[in-house]
Amino acid sequence: MLLVRQLFGSSSNSWVRALIIFVLAWAVLVYVFVLKLTNSQAQNQSHQTISASDNEHNARRINQALQLLEHTERRNEELKLLIDELMSEQLDKQSAMKLIQRLENDSHNAKQSMGDDTLFEVIPADAAGQDQQHQQQQPQPQPQQLGADAAGQLPGQPGIEPSLEYELTRRRIQTNIAEIWNYFSSELGKLRKAVGPGNSELEESIQQVLLQGADHKRSLLSDMEQLRRVDGYEAWRQQEAKDLSDLVQRRLHHLQNPSDCQNARKLVCKLNKGCGYGCQLHHVVYCFIVAYATERTLILKSRGWRYHKGGWEEVFRPVSDNCQDAGTAYAYNWPGKPNTQVLVLPIIDSLMPRPPYLPLAVPEDLAPRLKRLHGDPIVWWVGQFLKYLLRPQTETRDFLNSGMRKLGWERPIVGVHVRRTDKVGTEAAFHGIDEYMTHVEDYYRTLEINGSSVVRRIFLASDDARVIVEARKKYPQYQIVGDPEVARMAAVSTRYTDTALNGIILDIHLLSMSDYLVCTFSSQVCRVAYEIMQTMYPDAAYRFKSLDDIYYYGGQNPHNRRAVIPHKPRSHEDLQLKVGDLVSVAGNHWDGNSKGKNTRTNQGGLFPSFKVVDKVETAKLPVYPGV
Repeated sequence: MLLVRQLFGSSSNSWVRALIIFVLAWAVLVYVFVLKLTNSQAQNQSHQTISASDNEHNARRINQALQLLEHTERRNEELKLLIDELMSEQLDKQSAMKLIQRLENDSHNAKQSMGDDTLFEVIPADAAGQDQQHQQQQPQPQPQQLGADAAGQLPGQPGIEPSLEYELTRRRIQTNIAEIWNYFSSELGKLRKAVGPGNSELEESIQQVLLQGADHKRSLLSDMEQLRRVDGYEAWRQQEAKDLSDLVQRRLHHLQNPSDCQNARKLVCKLNKGCGYGCQLHHVVYCFIVAYATERTLILKSRGWRYHKGGWEEVFRPVSDNCQDAGTAYAYNWPGKPNTQVLVLPIIDSLMPRPPYLPLAVPEDLAPRLKRLHGDPIVWWVGQFLKYLLRPQTETRDFLNSGMRKLGWERPIVGVHVRRTDKVGTEAAFHGIDEYMTHVEDYYRTLEINGSSVVRRIFLASDDARVIVEARKKYPQYQIVGDPEVARMAAVSTRYTDTALNGIILDIHLLSMSDYLVCTFSSQVCRVAYEIMQTMYPDAAYRFKSLDDIYYYGGQNPHNRRAVIPHKPRSHEDLQLKVGDLVSVAGNHWDGNSKGKNTRTNQGGLFPSFKVVDKVETAKLPVYPGV
């Protein structure tokens, strides 16, 4: 301390003070520099340690990828050898059995991974129908021919989505190709009849135009199918269809399994409506739609069911796992009050007042996605309820699998449903087997438009066994899959038995799994099969030909279409249309014209089918947040 005072207290020592200050400042600078250098080295060491760790992790991942690649290459070599053996016809019986066993195991594992709740398999859009021709005609088909890229994936990448306008336009072109052919074939058919036998040369010319025109139509439809396969959006369509279906199925499961069954609001539906199996299924779907819209758990009363006295739950899984009884609360008839706990629903024809969410309406929150994905959203919506309802009990599933094996059911195949007995002459007109087979023939010719050939196969279901016998006799070039005994049991006198129930369930199962459906939409069996078909493809709206009605849902609200092209009446039978007019549609005449009523003018009549588009009706329904 004394030394400090001496150094800083005298002016004679000023130079000493300066020197000491300089040394101290330098020491501080050196200390700071050394400190920063030490920290920097420590950080570098830390980064090097982390980098080494990352490198080790990446090395492990690369090694795993190389091992997976080697495994894949080995499997590819095995598959190539197997294909070479098959193509050279050198596959012995033992190898064939090994191949069959491997394929069955792969199929079984795939089904297990999907779960056991689904009655009907999900079919990739390019695994059936037109793509089947390539699988059969080409010994070693290229992936692109199967609608897939070189890696075996569907065309397109995740996140690559089509616009709404593109999908609507693509589907409208496909519809209009069919409509223009309906018009010209009908008009030329009228001319051919008017010519009469006295002018065979002109009659022959008209016939040639019809034949050439049919080929043009098939070529255009084939091109539209090819456009769908290669436009790059198929991966999105598959994923979007799965996501939407999964969402609805989760909502239905949540609705049907409340956390507190005793206090849950319930909707009672009595299965035994006085009608056939298809009609009763549609009755249950209608009840389920109302339950969904009102957020009530559906209670299905099925004891003493005319098709199976033990009830629904002995054939299909219960509609609820934990809430299958209405409880002791008083049950009120529709419409009740918002706070009514238990509500009993009448048949759809007696429902008053009629809510806006009945078919043909779809949920407002799903409508934008459905409009882009599907050609007929209401059919998709109904199909989702059937998907949940028709979850088979083990015995039912085993029966269906056994039935398919016994019949030898395989693809490609066209499902044909011929309804006779109680329908003909009352609800529907008679249609001979030739009329059905005309459209079957047209379907297969479309598959073969590029010169290929496929096995022509149909699954024929009917309530008249003579139809199957007649078809096999008249069309020996077709493999006709069908069981006359099932058809006999579907007759009115034996319809309401367990055997008949198994038969109709099998018929609908196989019709819905067909690549294409030819039937009459006046039959509820046919419409149920068509609705279930929608659960197997992203969009199966065009996989049908109805000989009479357009699609409808019994007791539905009006089916409206919007005019997009004006129309001036050609005769007193025609409607006048302005762009934007709503037309309540009564049916399609399949000759280029439809029938309906202009809601603006209240006038009924005919109009060209291509001048309108479907108006997708929507209703504000619960969105089930958190599900």
